[in-house]
Amino acid sequence: MRTLKGVMSVVQLPKVNDLGFFEIRLESIGGLGANLAGKMLAEAGVVGAGMNGVSFSSYGSEKKGSPVKAHIRFCDLNTPIRDTSPVERPHVVGVFHEALAKTINVTSGIYEHSTVLVNSAKSPEELKSSMKMMAGTIAVVDATSIALDEKNRVNMAMLGALFRMCDFLDPEIMKDVIEKSLGKKYPQAVHSAIMTFERGYSEVKFMHFPLAQGVEMPQFVRSDISALGYETQTIGGTIISAGSTFLKNLSISRSGHLPHFKAEDCIHCAQCDTVCPDLCFVWDELPDKKGRPQMFLQGIDYQYCKGCLKCVEACPTTALSGEREEEGYAESHSVRQHLDLVTQV
Repeated sequence: MRTLKGVMSVVQLPKVNDLGFFEIRLESIGGLGANLAGKMLAEAGVVGAGMNGVSFSSYGSEKKGSPVKAHIRFCDLNTPIRDTSPVERPHVVGVFHEALAKTINVTSGIYEHSTVLVNSAKSPEELKSSMKMMAGTIAVVDATSIALDEKNRVNMAMLGALFRMCDFLDPEIMKDVIEKSLGKKYPQAVHSAIMTFERGYSEVKFMHFPLAQGVEMPQFVRSDISALGYETQTIGGTIISAGSTFLKNLSISRSGHLPHFKAEDCIHCAQCDTVCPDLCFVWDELPDKKGRPQMFLQGIDYQYCKGCLKCVEACPTTALSGEREEEGYAESHSVRQHLDLVTQV
């Protein structure tokens, strides 16, 4: 049942699985608010639509840039929710950061009728291959640009788009939830949050891709069954993508901004290097005007940059500035680190 200003109406879930659940999974990184978005989404379904609902998250270290998953289940009042396992066969997936698809299979477990919402400025056709989708509906909203324009967070724009896809949820109820959640602690953020939510709701675009004739969806593999065994695991149980490896790519941690470097304004004071948590700055020893050896800043290795902009705050000149990240800028302006690799036999 839905309750809104005294009016009661029946709410019908569009699809449910064998247990009677409509399931949503949010794929994100720390700092974009997916955990809060999942809680607010579930609250809007329980309070506003009169359904049973649950929300919980799974993540590793609680820091900006680390992968986060939020899981939401809805069902009718006659169906008890006794399942708090991760959502592995989602009807809707919300991808808060497009670059997550580089390292994580964000669309794992989807049905051929599932909808995948992506925070991106690209078209659905462009995203189909990068999201590894054989069939389904791709919804696109430029949540990062909306959040930056409205001086709010990505999660509010993504929530707006998610409500557009889940038409059994009432957006007016969500606005009440936003005011309730933010009103006491951050009253100044309520108006911009609602504006961001409304823009996400109105600006999302959809395109459906049917499953090609004779093609089947990938076989679903449960996550609790290990893909590694005595025949398939690496020798010695080697961790091939450790957090400290030089191959680590932190580009999925960026949430809309990048530092830009202007060499002509740099005084090579190393203030940026002092505050950088990921050693992104590349230096080279060269002779100064008097022929003495000195370290000169060459640029930024964007592979390791997560866009925290601490360097911009520390820079005493205009050599570093915080700008919106544009597609391809990091790859074309990156200066690679000098890595002296020693192989021991």
